[in-house]
Amino acid sequence: MQFQWYPGHMTKAKRAMQEDLKLIDVIIELVDARIPFSSKNPDIDQMANGKSRIILMNKYDLADDLRTKQWMDYYGQKGYFVTKVNSKKGTGVRAVQDIIQKACKEKIERDRKRGILNRPIRAMIVGIPNVGKSTFINSFAKKACTKTGNKPGVTKGKQWIRLNKNVELLDTPGILWPKFEDQAVGLRLAYIGSIKDELFNIYELSILLLDYLQENYPEAVSSYYEIENAADSAGRLELIAARRGCIKAGGDYDVDKAAKCLVDDFRAGKLGAISLETP
Repeated sequence: MQFQWYPGHMTKAKRAMQEDLKLIDVIIELVDARIPFSSKNPDIDQMANGKSRIILMNKYDLADDLRTKQWMDYYGQKGYFVTKVNSKKGTGVRAVQDIIQKACKEKIERDRKRGILNRPIRAMIVGIPNVGKSTFINSFAKKACTKTGNKPGVTKGKQWIRLNKNVELLDTPGILWPKFEDQAVGLRLAYIGSIKDELFNIYELSILLLDYLQENYPEAVSSYYEIENAADSAGRLELIAARRGCIKAGGDYDVDKAAKCLVDDFRAGKLGAISLETP
């Protein structure tokens, strides 16, 4: 499968972000803890231009704890300030305020020496579609100040949000980058729902996901669906179809319906804490 999705509004959003970077002190990038590399937009690195950088490993409750720690160490060694959050439940969100202060320590000190006191830190929050930016902002601000949704592309335009007397946050639309050099990156983005489902074959996607799970988390599928471990992924998908009652009118297994069921269950974390890549 070939993965590519770059709607016109993303080009416009990227240009606007480049302009807005002049106004901000720190970039906060949300990544999905299940794919901390594939969900990190390389274009942000090119635009950052020496700004302080924070990475928030969102949805860490859905990811493998050991892999998450490896990724936090990996990005920490590269000079990022890194922490993990569960925006939906609010876990780890309170600590972000302290990390912003640490990331901007030099800037705050420079302001102090120039006699500028108590100027709010201006942070830009960025992330790919469906990574959970809006949910994080609402949790961080303790009020619904952005629209949230479980599909890519909900945030269409930028908005400034005054979180408290110390921090002003610039929200931005989720953007991907124009070309995936490695199609495995596109595949992982499809797994977590950052590319619209209509743009790829759900059956093929589910077979590849089953292949990965069999190699890395061999008990995940059989344990959750309470099925035997079939010889191949196509067989496992048929067993899932049988277990879930995905049967067509003529009695054949509805493997496309079973495929969607599998992908949805993975995204919801029902198969367990699973990571899709290692540093």
